This record gives sequence, C-alpha cells and structure tokens, in this order.
Amino acid sequence: MQPVNLVTTTTDLLAGLHECGNRAVWDEFDRRYRPILVGFLRRMGLNENDAADVAQDTLTCFVQAYRQHKYDRDQGRLRSWLIGMARCRLADWHRVKGRRRELGGESATANMPADEDGDAAWEAEERRFILEQAIADLRQTTRFNERTIAAFERVVLSQEPIETVSAELGLTPQDIYNAKNRVVERLRELVRRYEGSFVGG
Repeated sequence: MQPVNLVTTTTDLLAGLHECGNRAVWDEFDRRYRPILVGFLRRMGLNENDAADVAQDTLTCFVQAYRQHKYDRDQGRLRSWLIGMARCRLADWHRVKGRRRELGGESATANMPADEDGDAAWEAEERRFILEQAIADLRQTTRFNERTIAAFERVVLSQEPIETVSAELGLTPQDIYNAKNRVVERLRELVRRYEGSFVGG
C-alpha cells in the first residue's frame, strides 16, 4: 500500500485538480478516495468486484463533473458529493441487475440504505482507511520490529487472547503490554496526521 501524501490536504487536492494534465494530483486523489469508495459500496451490499466497478464509475463521473465545474464547495463537503454520486451509480447497478433478472416493476432503490446509513458507512470506511495508512506508515518509518507490531494488531485490533499471542510470538504478556502502549502512542500521532490530510473534505 502506498501511503497518501500527508502534506496534501483535500483542499489542496481540489485546487490542484483544476490544473489540466496534473496527473500526480489525480493519482493522489484516486489513492485517497478509491479505497474508501470500494469499502463504502461493500457496506452498501456489493461484493468486492462489483464494488470496484461501481467505484470506478463513480470516480469517472466525478472527473467529468469536476472538470465541468459542477462541484460547489459552498453547497456541501466533498464526501457528501461523492456519496451522492456513489448512490446514483449504485442505483444504476441495481436497475441493470433488475432488468437482467426480469424483475419488472420492482424499484431499483427498494433496498438502498437510508442517507444517514450512507453517511455512517462513509465515516467508518474513512476511519478504517486512515488506520490502515497509519499502520503501514508505522511499519515503514518507526523502529518497532515486526513482532511488536504483529502483537499489537492481534491483541488490540483482532482482539486475540494475550496468552495465545504471547505463546505464538515468543513474547511475555508484560512485553506485549509494554509494546502495546508504545505502539498506541505513536499510532495516535500518525492517525491525527492522516486525519489532517482530509481537511476540507
């Protein structure tokens, strides 16, 4: 996983997207929002492949609309606009599936989650993405060894019994407690920095 650019906030990205031919900023936008869109659509009920397809359609629509200056930040946050686009593409997907199954007369949006569920799903996926980015950064930029980070992930994130992790990794429970505290402190710093990169979105 290639980490997102911590220096570039969403506000900076949106400004850069107006620069014709700025491939780097579009790549950064894609790296930042595609995983969130895919996760969001998975939470909306799609499998991995269908979620990836609908996310691609959503990003394509975003590019077209943004280049036509249809996004007005005064009318709402970027994520609200992306959620709306994703829901429209999801409704299109349901319509196509409905026709293929010859479900005449059934509403394409009958099983669509409520708007507030969509907002909650997006927030959850954004938090998950930020945590994944922070952990990847932790591995690349800190002095924690892999065994220490693995112990943290298994005990804190996967909620495995500390005795099991201790035995399998060859660490004492006290070693794991101490490592957990050090990793948590550093991870909190990284999460705050990654959250800052979403400022303006």
